[in-house]
Amino acid sequence: PLPLASRLYEICQTLCTLDTGASRLHLLLLRPQLFKANSKIQSVNVTKFCLPTVNGTTGESPSLSVAERKALAEEWCGKARGRMDQVVVHVGAMSLRDSQDLARHAAQIGADGIAVIAPFFFKPKTADALRKFLQEVASAASALPFYYYQIPAITGINSQWLVEGIEQLIPSFRGVKFSGMDLMDLGQCVMHSQPQWSILYGVDEVSLNCTIAGDEPLSANFLTSVSSCSTFNYLGSHVNKLLSAFETGDLIQARALQVLPMRLLLVASFDVGVNKQLMMEVSGLHLGPPRLPLMPCPLERSEKILQKYRSLFP
Repeated sequence: PLPLASRLYEICQTLCTLDTGASRLHLLLLRPQLFKANSKIQSVNVTKFCLPTVNGTTGESPSLSVAERKALAEEWCGKARGRMDQVVVHVGAMSLRDSQDLARHAAQIGADGIAVIAPFFFKPKTADALRKFLQEVASAASALPFYYYQIPAITGINSQWLVEGIEQLIPSFRGVKFSGMDLMDLGQCVMHSQPQWSILYGVDEVSLNCTIAGDEPLSANFLTSVSSCSTFNYLGSHVNKLLSAFETGDLIQARALQVLPMRLLLVASFDVGVNKQLMMEVSGLHLGPPRLPLMPCPLERSEKILQKYRSLFP
């Protein structure tokens, strides 16, 4: 399982590397991304964990074939071993069989856990249908810790109905990544969580809010952590400062630090093409364009976003 949250930790979301026409993977471009991530991890507070999640939404998994997702997972699991704390592979897909295939593959290549988003075409109509889907996927890799990726705007399923008692259906269930603005729904995840679970939060602009959402009796074993889907790759050091301020009780400083990503996101939005472009500008890595139907960030807009980034994070 992921480390118990006696301390805050972060999850970095990997980006896929495509050739110039976005027609195929370019794995040679992936290796500098991994080593850059490793060097960045070494420079941040060692009391925090950094756990890459491979083939998530930031990694354009809905646009990739099963074979491409397997190739990326193999590259990350193989090269990250010994360099990063753990690697979690997202195996969610619209097809149950594809999800099971990806889950088995993740177990075979030594992934430390798997995560699954609910199918969004066709969507499960009830929490029971979704729980059965997740149970079938988890059973394909029952030895791996299992995490559910909850995006309420997509699933339409209330978290309480989903997570309450789910450990009886899925013994390997270890937590939820919650990407939604409804903190009451997030609180339902917290209230029904078990001591061995991790609850990860994925809405960058209100990440501070999630750190205080919870149920008092669980606070000794559990604290929500930040899982920044779109900005952690280039705002990791800033997020660490924000979390450190919260941990030390300096809420005035934490609030001031939280405002800065909000200002950037007002300009940059949440587009994968924007995030790829900004990541390339900030890191010097070449990641290639996003794959259709996603579009690359226009040069004029890219320059405006980079200027804003540098003014906020000099």
